Amino acid sequence: MPIDATLPYDDSNIFARILRGELPSKTVYEDEYALAFHDINPQAPLHILVIPKGAYVSWDDFSERGGDAEIAGFVRAVGKVARDQGLVAPGYRLLANTGLDSHQEIPHLHVHIFAGQKLGPMLAR
Repeated sequence: MPIDATLPYDDSNIFARILRGELPSKTVYEDEYALAFHDINPQAPLHILVIPKGAYVSWDDFSERGGDAEIAGFVRAVGKVARDQGLVAPGYRLLANTGLDSHQEIPHLHVHIFAGQKLGPMLAR
């Protein structure tokens, strides 16, 4: 069910619970700013989620409240995951949903990395 990204951060969301170690994840990368893990419901042959370790609902929330080091660290983590997974040459897609119209389901900022097949155009009109 899509969430309203204008609501305050809910620390009971699944990603907050993963960050606290309450739920397992198949981790591919972790540093002080970000955690990356395989999506449990993959939409492509390779589907990795990258989340910041801070409590941010969406991209605009993160860009407004996150510190410079935190923002740079998160963006660098996304790139490092793509490089470490060997995705640069064949290509990959990044997606960050925000709010109801985009169908954001978890109220914690996350970037999807899709790869492993030709993905086609973004949206059909």
